[in-house]
Amino acid sequence: MTAISTNPVVSVLDKCKSLCELRQIHAQMIKTNLLNHQFTVSRLIAFCSLSGVSGGLDYASSVFSRIQHPNSFIFFALIKGFSDTSNPVESLILYARMLSCLNYSSGVEFSIPSVLKACGKLLAFDEGRQVHGQVLKTHLWFDPFVGNSMVRMYIDFGEIELARRVFDRMPNRDVVSWNSMIAGYLKAGEIELASELFDEMPERDLVSCNAMIDGYGKCGRCELAEKVFETMSDKDVVTWTSMISAYVQNRCPMKALDLFREMLSLGLRPDGPAIVSVLSAIADLGFVEEGKWLHAYVSMNKIELSSGFIGSALIDMYSKCGYIENAYHVFRSISHRRNIGDWNSMISGLAIHGLAREALDIFVEMERMDIEPNEITFLGLLSTCSHGGLVEEGQFYFESMHEKYKIVPRIQHYGCMIDLFGRAGRLEDALGVIQNMPFEADLLAWKAILSASMKHGHIEIGKSAALRAIELAPDDSSSYVLLSNIYAKAGRWDDVAKIRLMMRQRGVKKIAGCSSMLVNGKVHEFLLGKELDSSYSGQVLAKIAEVVSRLKLQGYEPDLTQVLLDIEDEGKESLLNLHSEKMAIAFGLIHINKSAPIHIVKNLRVCCDCHCFMKLVSKVYNRQIIMRDQNRFHHFENGCCSCNEYW
Repeated sequence: MTAISTNPVVSVLDKCKSLCELRQIHAQMIKTNLLNHQFTVSRLIAFCSLSGVSGGLDYASSVFSRIQHPNSFIFFALIKGFSDTSNPVESLILYARMLSCLNYSSGVEFSIPSVLKACGKLLAFDEGRQVHGQVLKTHLWFDPFVGNSMVRMYIDFGEIELARRVFDRMPNRDVVSWNSMIAGYLKAGEIELASELFDEMPERDLVSCNAMIDGYGKCGRCELAEKVFETMSDKDVVTWTSMISAYVQNRCPMKALDLFREMLSLGLRPDGPAIVSVLSAIADLGFVEEGKWLHAYVSMNKIELSSGFIGSALIDMYSKCGYIENAYHVFRSISHRRNIGDWNSMISGLAIHGLAREALDIFVEMERMDIEPNEITFLGLLSTCSHGGLVEEGQFYFESMHEKYKIVPRIQHYGCMIDLFGRAGRLEDALGVIQNMPFEADLLAWKAILSASMKHGHIEIGKSAALRAIELAPDDSSSYVLLSNIYAKAGRWDDVAKIRLMMRQRGVKKIAGCSSMLVNGKVHEFLLGKELDSSYSGQVLAKIAEVVSRLKLQGYEPDLTQVLLDIEDEGKESLLNLHSEKMAIAFGLIHINKSAPIHIVKNLRVCCDCHCFMKLVSKVYNRQIIMRDQNRFHHFENGCCSCNEYW
């Protein structure tokens, strides 16, 4: 046996790197009569099955078919190899054959964990229960590795209660047992049960803590994720990435960015998901300087843009920060390695900048290169048509989506069509989409109808849509506010009062308009007409007065219909002057160099008066203004806006 195990032909197996080399070694084994020995055959089968060499598993099967009396190790290697594939049904077939050839005393039990894994992947509940029964009859029940495999199998089945029953009855549990059960609860959305089990754990490791940070983040319990993070003495890259992602998912982009900088200061190299999360945070903030810094970090560290969708995230970040040219440059720089996410990000980026024709050109290029679009591609295309007022094109792409590409439209695609018709003033067509789509209309669908009713003055349709939206989301203030605005525009002040009373009774508070900008590395926010940094307030208010006075000389007339309060005109004009975007413009005129554009991020849709105001400022002060509101980008230059009055 020693001579065989040290034979140079057997020893060289571990250095094999391709199927071609494997065939050569196999041929040499045949020539030297080594295949007559069980040890050699076992080594060959095990290497083919478990090494990861491309085509190795199929080759192992062909060798196996010629073995008359395979031992348990040969079966084990093949069963394990197939259990790690996407369709492990062969593992169950081999296990059944092994049971008919061998008994448990021959080492059959070593294959049990792989068989349980295969059952879980195949959702083979009955077969899994049979293997569970076999385990209960043997000493394997005392093996935590087997017990953990059973827990994971029932979790794969979606049988979380059965998994917990196995867990509770396991005679020996290790940290993996606890982690598996916690992961199962998190997968099932049972955050409270996962939290209870986490608190009961006799010993925690990185896996359990990372899982809880990720779970808390996904369910909106960011404060609990922070608590776990802060109590950990040892953290790895996954820990930091999970916490950063939790901040991003819970709309705390500044915290995500600060934590990322802290991570770098400790000398940790971020992985792809961490970089993508931080780019998403920067996109939410709209502060391009932070994005350029991270882009430079990626370049300096030679991190591939195609790795982990970093390229897509960079395109998305530049687009949402108002730098569509930079986004396009990134897109073109990864020409030979683009994935579908890169194309989708570019189309969506052009859409929010109102560059509808350019977005459609990208799609045509995509088709010409035989790149198969997916459902996200069509969301971007339909959004492009909606923002650009391209009704016929939107209808064409919606039809080609399921007729040409066989993609079944989801509710989001129908929502885009509702928005497309609504923005164009075709409310009856929008309602027709709602009536004919194969789902119940969701909140976004009714809010699209409501917004269109507000824009085009359809009071009764707006009222009906608002009531449906409020029924679906009684705590969402925007539906109440839009309905109140519809009534106010029609002068129905009694109805306005009723809506506001309803909001007070239900404890629903209106979201205040907030505009923010990054100047000299510092974030400045303007809320309810009052700059949060009071040291600038007097200066900003004086600048607004100066700007308004100068614009009036150029024909500016404040649009008092935008103040939806039953007060005197003088009071309305004063309130208009305190809109957050006007405060931000005044601050930018004071503190931003004349050669640089003024970038503003607004949390709500810009009103008609502020839109007109910014166009005039861009002309009178010869300044470029780029503003991102709730829906899209507005590029103001020389008295014009890129939206072409369509927003």
